Amino acid sequence: MSGGPAARLADTILEASVVGSFTRLGYLARRRLFGWTPLSELRLDGKVAVVTGATSGLGRVTAELLASQGAAVCIVGRDPQRTERARAEVAAATGAVVEAEVADLSLLADARSFAERFAADYTRLDVLVHNAGALTHDFTLTPEGNEVTLATQVLAPFLLTSALLPLLEAAAPARVVLVASGGMYTQRLDVGGLQPTAADYDGVRAYARCKRAQVVLAGEWARRLASSGVSVNAMHPGWADTPGLRHALPGFGRLVGPLLRTPEEGADTIVWLAAAPEAAGLSGRLFLDRRPRSLHRLRRTRRLDEAQEAGRLWSLCLARAAGPG
Repeated sequence: MSGGPAARLADTILEASVVGSFTRLGYLARRRLFGWTPLSELRLDGKVAVVTGATSGLGRVTAELLASQGAAVCIVGRDPQRTERARAEVAAATGAVVEAEVADLSLLADARSFAERFAADYTRLDVLVHNAGALTHDFTLTPEGNEVTLATQVLAPFLLTSALLPLLEAAAPARVVLVASGGMYTQRLDVGGLQPTAADYDGVRAYARCKRAQVVLAGEWARRLASSGVSVNAMHPGWADTPGLRHALPGFGRLVGPLLRTPEEGADTIVWLAAAPEAAGLSGRLFLDRRPRSLHRLRRTRRLDEAQEAGRLWSLCLARAAGPG
């Protein structure tokens, strides 16, 4: 993350511009300004990684990059055919050990069952990437009574991190990465608003609120695991051209067009956080393009009772998903 004063100034200007920061312009400029180490040089031989939501987009690219760096990768998806196809393609492209697990992470029972199966087969977990999730415009309650965005992007990652924590601690120094979104900058932490009703549901707002919650939980996990050797960070990929973006926000995708990042550019910081030696000592932060970023861009997203609201978020996750106190 080193860079001279001129590079840091240029990065600050890019970050303030939003468009310059979140598009591929920011990625290309920062890669050049800071002389990034190629991901291919960050080896993960002998390491074990889990990537959720790995059948397409950022998750699919992340799984292939981790496998190409030597990790044994387990990809998790909800559709059996797509998950097996992704597993076969990643294995063929990398020659690495790649396994597939089917779990619908909107269902906490599925998430719990996957964690139990994984823990029965492995004694360590070096990298856990929480990427599963989508922006949905239709209000949906899962059979367990949770709004689907909350379940998939907040409760399931909390449950999986809790359940797999013994394996992460056994592999320490281990890494947990939550894939958030720049949309979180539009919302403050609001635990009461994480479970909306059908009448007040807005898919974009629900998604942004849950992404804000992910970032806050990264900080909470980091604080609670400070002496464990397990690092927990959130990142946002900028504006990347993925199937999820094209489906959920087609107008935005057309507007930004060629300035969208490729999935590989969006996934770079996920893999860097998973593999870079200099990332091992960093925890509880939000990253974009291999550098920690501010948690807020707008004054209205800040809370005077931020710590108390974070505690309420933790309690909500405990109540819904169960886990360590």
